[in-house]
This record gives sequence, structure tokens and C-alpha cells, in this order.
Amino acid sequence: MTSDNSIASDIVGLSASHPLSRRTFMSASAAAAAGYTLAAGPVMADVVTTDTTGLAAGDAFAKVADGEMPVYFARPETVAKPPIVLVAMEIFGLHAYIKDVTRRLGKLGAFAVAPDYYFRKGDLAKISGVDQLMPLVNSKPDSELISDLDAAVRWAVAQGGDASRIGIIGFCRGGRTVWEYCAASSQIKAGVAFYGSLVDPEPQKTIWPKSPTELASEMKVPVLGLYGGEDKGIPVAQVEAIKAALAAAGKTAQFKIYPSAPHGFHADYRPSYREDVAKEAWAEMTAWLKKWHVLD
Repeated sequence: MTSDNSIASDIVGLSASHPLSRRTFMSASAAAAAGYTLAAGPVMADVVTTDTTGLAAGDAFAKVADGEMPVYFARPETVAKPPIVLVAMEIFGLHAYIKDVTRRLGKLGAFAVAPDYYFRKGDLAKISGVDQLMPLVNSKPDSELISDLDAAVRWAVAQGGDASRIGIIGFCRGGRTVWEYCAASSQIKAGVAFYGSLVDPEPQKTIWPKSPTELASEMKVPVLGLYGGEDKGIPVAQVEAIKAALAAAGKTAQFKIYPSAPHGFHADYRPSYREDVAKEAWAEMTAWLKKWHVLD
């Protein structure tokens, strides 16, 4: 963890340099045309791409207190009342990677919904610099975040999703969102946090009242935490600290730390991607959601 506690730990992890493989990159214009974020840096040419065969997928809007929130969804065409899985995005907005993850969940039989809860800040995928992006995402109050996620759930239920089987997964800042929502909502059954930050920067306290670690005793549902041993922003000591806090509070949680993996190991569009770890983590996530009766 950086000594400057004004910087979010997920950003420290994303900013760390990673050795590049021999894979080539898309040009910036090609990446933008394909729907990938600009602020995350170069986009790999051979990203994972999931088709929509057997799925109903696309864009929609969920009603929130102050308007309509864009969502991207994917659901199996032939399954009645599928389980609902929310997809909590990174700081980069509702871009192509998050949409592809949503389709992957649809292929698992879920009514997957990725809410664009940063929509009030504009289209984050079109912002080219992290320095421009951070003030926007860091101004999102947790109270509004939770309300937006509740709205996404209501929308999915209204569209035929199963209100008795709801889960949430998230990546990077979205991983923090998983922890926050699993402490706030008793409607969901389980969560999976991919390298979600566990300790918040001190200046955020006014709008982020409690970090995931501070919320350990308030967790309402089982959470699986998937972390990288080489994450420069989320030290293993922080993972062990929340693990101990959850155990002390009698909460159900499980952790998997991949020793050689950096932050962002599942993000197949970034140099941080580690294919073997990403596949193993996805299998762990699937098993967790099945164990807690979210997925069939």
C-alpha cells in the first residue's frame, strides 16, 4: 500500500507496471471503436469475446430516484425466471470488457445485469486520462451506490429475474462495491469480489463512511474474495486482516490468493491479465455462486 492514504488502493494496483507479453495491442482508435475504455491504457488485440448465441442481450434503462440509469444485460433466451447476477464495474465505466463478462454470466444461465452507476458523471469509457477520471468516480457516495444497485435488482426482477436467487460480482473498484453491497443488502445470497480494495483513503470518509474491512461484522451474505499476491495496492496483509475480522464476527467468507498474480489479473484487455489465474478464478466464482444457490 502506498504511504499516501489519499490514493485509493485499487488505483495503486492499476498503476503498477506489468511486463508485457508478446501479444499486440489495438490502436487507440480501434479500441475505442470496439467499445473499450481509453483511460485504462493500451488494449490487447486478442481480448476474450463472447457471442450472444442463445442469449437475449443489450442495453436498457432502470428507473432510479433522479432519472434513468443505463444497464447492460444478458440472459438465456429459453430459461424462465433465471437467477440475477449484478456485475459491478471497474472505475472505467460500462465498457466492452464488463459487457463481455455480463454475456459470460448469461452463458452460465444467469440474468446478468451491469448497471452504469457512474452515468451521472458522463460516459467514463470516453475519458482518456485516469487523472480526469478519478475525481468523478471518487465523488460517488456509497449511499447513492447502494440505491443504484437496489434499482438494478428491481429492474431485473420486473423483467422476469428470480428475486429469490440474486448474487453480485465485481472487479477492482467493483470488487469494493461487492463488499459494500453484501453488507447493505439482505436480498442477495452471495457475492464475489475480484481484487476489491479493502481499506479506503481517509479523505473519502465523508461519502464512504465504512471501508469493507470496517464492515466485516455487518456482512449479511457469504463473500468470496479473489486476490493477487503481487497486487501493489492491496497487500496480502490487508486480505488477512479482513479475513480475521470476518472470522471473529462469525461471518461466512472464503479467500483465494494467487501468489504471482497482480491487480487486474482477470482483465483480459490489459497487460495485467493472467490467463491461467483468470480461468481458475472464474471457476471459483462459478462454484461459489452454485454453492449458495444463485446459479443452478
